[in-house]
Amino acid sequence: MQTHPVPASSGQSESDRQNATTPEQLGLFDPLPPDAAPAELPAPLETPVTPKRWNWKGLAIALLGMVGLGLGGWQWWSARVNPPQSAIAQGQNASAKAGGQPPRPVEVTTLQPGMGYSEIQLLGQVEASQQSTLRAQTGGIIQELKIETGDRITPGMTIAILDDSDQRLAVAQAQAQLAQQRSHLARLEAGTRPEIIAQRQAAVKTALAREGSAQDQLQRIRDLVREGAFAQRQLVEAQAALETTRSQRLEAQAELAEAQAGPIQAEIAAQRANVTAAAAGVNQAQLAQRRTRILATSSGIVQTRQVSLGDLVQVGSPIATLIAADQLDVLLEVPESLSGQVTAGNSVALSSQALPQWQQRATIAALMPAADPASRRQRVRVPLKNPPQGLLAGMAVEAKLVQVNQRASFVVSRDVLTQRQGKWMVFTIVNEQAKSMPVEMVTDMGLQVAIASPTLRAGQTIVSRGGDGLRDGMKVKVVGQ
Repeated sequence: MQTHPVPASSGQSESDRQNATTPEQLGLFDPLPPDAAPAELPAPLETPVTPKRWNWKGLAIALLGMVGLGLGGWQWWSARVNPPQSAIAQGQNASAKAGGQPPRPVEVTTLQPGMGYSEIQLLGQVEASQQSTLRAQTGGIIQELKIETGDRITPGMTIAILDDSDQRLAVAQAQAQLAQQRSHLARLEAGTRPEIIAQRQAAVKTALAREGSAQDQLQRIRDLVREGAFAQRQLVEAQAALETTRSQRLEAQAELAEAQAGPIQAEIAAQRANVTAAAAGVNQAQLAQRRTRILATSSGIVQTRQVSLGDLVQVGSPIATLIAADQLDVLLEVPESLSGQVTAGNSVALSSQALPQWQQRATIAALMPAADPASRRQRVRVPLKNPPQGLLAGMAVEAKLVQVNQRASFVVSRDVLTQRQGKWMVFTIVNEQAKSMPVEMVTDMGLQVAIASPTLRAGQTIVSRGGDGLRDGMKVKVVGQ
């Protein structure tokens, strides 16, 4: 099989033509055996050119070689840019073996004893410490009502006026009874008049005359009965008439003796008591009339009004409710879990969203002896002295209670602590090496904590920063305190 030379392009240099690789050199075509006779070239225009046969095996080998070269180059480049971690570790180990690990820089601090404290947030509301209800002290129909909700009331101010018609009639009746009792007392104190004594004496004489006449009549009838002129029955009747006149005579004599002796002191004293009772009745009636004008007995602000004009009220009916705006208490609710931690005398810092600029410290005055059945929270009372303007009963209040832990501890920054496997520890420095020491967190105060440990002492140096990556025995270098 004959091989035709490949014509060179017009732009190809002589060196390029010499270095060019022919298809036979790449093994893409099968070469002719050495003993094969060259065939004659066909005519250029008469016989078509037969295409050469491809060597597919050689082509596959060439392609695989090119792919292998590309993968090798990519791995070399990746190794140059991102060396593997094992190589880094090996380099570090070699560096450590050669010169040793450098000391870890840390900052240290000195332990100082202190008390931890915790802040408890409590919620509550403002309530009036003094609240009163004005009630009617007598019955009647409201003729005038002189208050509205929100009015400020002072003692002695008229709240309402009732119809006093019944009270005026009661006063007149009581005054008449008093006049009658006073007149009787005056007669007793003046004694018996002479004309009454003369009248009583005349009554006695009349009674004596009747008794004498009855005595004579009895004697005549007795004689006639003995003679048989009258029956025995007439004698009995005459005897009865004599006894009647005798009793009348005795009664007249007693009245005359009473009139002549005058009233006794006991009778006069009893009548004086009757006069006093009648005077008290007059005062009671007049008081009921005055009570038709309902007056305020204390100062405050009208919170609610329970009646309207024309209502009929009875004794004890509520008229209005007053609250003292300048005497307020804050009732705080303590969660059930903190009931034993809050006591009377604890200081709290009060604030309210309704008054952003207001903050005041106050003292817990008393604890309610029972928890609220609905919320299971205990309520504590905090009196307010000089409450601010605008703080009203019913407003919500927040309180911050600071409790100091009396347990002996050290107050340090939170950066000092390191937690591993659920346990807290700090690092001390012994012979320029780190040493861990377990501690107990007594109080968490945010940026600071209170810790305790039987192995720690005041003035001891511990690592304040850089302890997260430390291990026991690791060399450290103090760079700051």
